[in-house]
Amino acid sequence: MGVSVKESGDTVRVEFDGQLFTEYRFDKVDRPFFFPVIGPTGENVTRSWPVTEGDENEQKDHPHHRGLWYTHGDVNGLDFWSEGKGPKIVHQKFTKLESGRESGTIESENRWVDKDGKLVCSDRRRHVFRQCGDVRMLDFEIVLIASHGRLVLGDTKEGSMAIRVRETMRVTGPIAKGHILNSEGVKDGDAWGRRAKWCVYYGPVKNQPVSIAVFDHPSNPRHPTWWHVRDYGLFGANPYGIAHFEKKPRGSGNLEIEEGKSVTFRYRFVFLKGEPQADRLEALFQSFATARE
Repeated sequence: MGVSVKESGDTVRVEFDGQLFTEYRFDKVDRPFFFPVIGPTGENVTRSWPVTEGDENEQKDHPHHRGLWYTHGDVNGLDFWSEGKGPKIVHQKFTKLESGRESGTIESENRWVDKDGKLVCSDRRRHVFRQCGDVRMLDFEIVLIASHGRLVLGDTKEGSMAIRVRETMRVTGPIAKGHILNSEGVKDGDAWGRRAKWCVYYGPVKNQPVSIAVFDHPSNPRHPTWWHVRDYGLFGANPYGIAHFEKKPRGSGNLEIEEGKSVTFRYRFVFLKGEPQADRLEALFQSFATARE
């Protein structure tokens, strides 16, 4: 049956062989995001709250951590990471919704606006969905465009390509049984602020072990990226927050884009059964790193 991608009201539903993988939520939200994300065991691997009620003892912190998303906490001085402060990423249109036997695709255009609706910048996104045996993959490409003047992606840890994992996958917490590992062999809380080409969060979901790996493409600026990965379940790739991660002067991580220019970032999310095997993850990373467009 392959991969089905269909718009339905204020979401786009993505299915693998007739079963839900994720929904892209783009209407009446502070930013587009994916929720839920169904892993290879058939269970949601993201925290449910605040989108829906979830596990007993699910922590109700950081209400802006919704599913899987991209944003940043300092864009020309504006905070797009938090919610309720005014700035929003507003969906404009879909340029492609495509189903297929091997993969499915969502392409969209979005505008980043301040609290008064003034345009700050824009983006183009391309999401590709694949399932290979017990491996589920989401490729996330974003082109950030200085379409309305010079753009400064500021030096802050609050960003950028992120997912909030399920409570039982956390390293710390009332029902936490999870772990973190990066490509350099650094584990758990020590992985925060470290550079690595990939990072993986893993733990049980309904008593079945699941791994979520994120790959930073070698073409990305400042590869290998720094990881804003917290033991309480936040899992983010952040190439900007150098002052926080390396205790360098504030602004060291600023990335400036001239008016009319753009910058592109590519990431791959890999969802696997079982605990991670470093050699397998490395092979999957190399496949991503060397694949032709």
